[in-house]
Amino acid sequence: MAAAAASSMAVLIPRVPTAIRTTRCSALPLLPPRVSATPFSSSVKLIPESRRFHFLQTKATEETSVDAGELFSDLIEKWDKVENKSTVILYGGGAIVAVWLSSILVGAINSVPLLPKIMELVGLGYTGWFVYRYLLFKSSRKELATDIDQLKKKIAGME
Repeated sequence: MAAAAASSMAVLIPRVPTAIRTTRCSALPLLPPRVSATPFSSSVKLIPESRRFHFLQTKATEETSVDAGELFSDLIEKWDKVENKSTVILYGGGAIVAVWLSSILVGAINSVPLLPKIMELVGLGYTGWFVYRYLLFKSSRKELATDIDQLKKKIAGME
């Protein structure tokens, strides 16, 4: 049976000579070869990166560095000053759980077909209202700054 199958197999001979034949995945025509002596000639002038973005670069006026040991000692000192440590741990754990649950809620809302676009429109509308209400005029910017300062004082317990 194998001999019969081997004798009935046809061999296809390509019509294109083997020297010109190339494997292509596209039906696009071949481009003519380059004539220029330089392989990549371009009219774009290369500018060093340091000069390219000079208007975006900023320099610090004074050198600041954070020492990890000093940071940890400061945190330990503040933790020792806390009287009710269990409440702080409970609030921190509750905050982590709240972030986790809100992530799940946002994922569920995002999976509903039309709801994400509606939420984007609501967010865009609120942003427009906030800009108009608090940022557009000088008097309203001052009002916003005083509201923020009062909120900071209230949170810090100074008021």
